[in-house]
Amino acid sequence: MGQESGRDEERPVHRVTVAPFRLCRYQVTNAGYAAFRKFGFECPALPVTSVSWFDAVEYCRWLSSQWDREVRLPSEAEWEFAARGGMAQKLYPWGDAPYAERANYAERWREAPEPVGTSEPNGYGLFDMCENVHEWCSDWYDPAYYLVSPAENPQGPDTGTRRASRGGAWRHHIKVSRCAARSSIPPEFRYADYGFRVACRPG
Repeated sequence: MGQESGRDEERPVHRVTVAPFRLCRYQVTNAGYAAFRKFGFECPALPVTSVSWFDAVEYCRWLSSQWDREVRLPSEAEWEFAARGGMAQKLYPWGDAPYAERANYAERWREAPEPVGTSEPNGYGLFDMCENVHEWCSDWYDPAYYLVSPAENPQGPDTGTRRASRGGAWRHHIKVSRCAARSSIPPEFRYADYGFRVACRPG
């Protein structure tokens, strides 16, 4: 995890092991979220946004009852492992090529997110990792956590005031994040560039 040439909170680079898990190929969409909580939306395939961390956790609980299995938000460690798509220590899900060289990058995400699955998937078949909307993670956030992070299944600090999030978002000047980039906001906030995807155990 991490990037030696990244920001302070991305260091030190350290090796972790995560237990087997599954991660949804797509960010949760308006249509998927509306089955849980009715609201007005224009495009069913857009990622749901303006959801707080608490909203996302409540959705996971609801989906757990629908699927008869535990559904949850991914940890930061799981998310970064998944984002890399099997390419250890590469900057982006596709490798080290600059984000601006991506097809049609200058034309994308002008005023809103795009429907999920618009870009090519990464090596694990996951879409929109590091782009489209920020994604909530389960962990509390601590910029110094990597100094004390356990090597097995790190779950973040026990307490905090901000929840971790990962990935780039359409509202930023640079709209694609590096795999190692970390972010966070208070869990009660609802932003137009914040969404999530769900995880569960295999089987």
